[in-house]
Amino acid sequence: MPRVRRLHAGDWQLLKNVRLEMLTDTPMAYIESLEAARRQTDTQWQERAAAMSGDASVTLVADGGRDGSRLCGLMRVVVKHPQDPERPLQAMLISVYVAPEHRGLGLADELLREACHAAAEELSAASLELGVHEDNSRAQAFYSRHGFETTGASRPYPQDISKRELVMERRLP
Repeated sequence: MPRVRRLHAGDWQLLKNVRLEMLTDTPMAYIESLEAARRQTDTQWQERAAAMSGDASVTLVADGGRDGSRLCGLMRVVVKHPQDPERPLQAMLISVYVAPEHRGLGLADELLREACHAAAEELSAASLELGVHEDNSRAQAFYSRHGFETTGASRPYPQDISKRELVMERRLP
């Protein structure tokens, strides 16, 4: 099983490689296009990795090779700034990816467990929210198994506004 750990600023090349892999594998799952990601300079990737390993978010990665030369999974948790400061703090799960050869083997479960823990313990969030494509029943079932429930809210899917992105949420301890 790959080792789950935090992304570090020095992991920028690994981040670049896994992001390009993510966008190639499932282009409709992410707002960024493969072409836009390819146009980024090394300096931009370094800045991105530094930002993704900062205080307002937790980026979890799974080392896919014995030598740590490849990432085979990624999940990012970011603080969702409330419009009402009286409401409990929420976090959002974004940039979810598990490489095809690791799907169905428990890596997504491990990443999600750690993401929920980080959201509660490190970011002090009371709940974790995510968006899932209305036609992605496999992802919906996966998140449901981990205690996420549909909220009844939805929004246009960014890559195809004729489709909906369902909002799911899990309360955190």
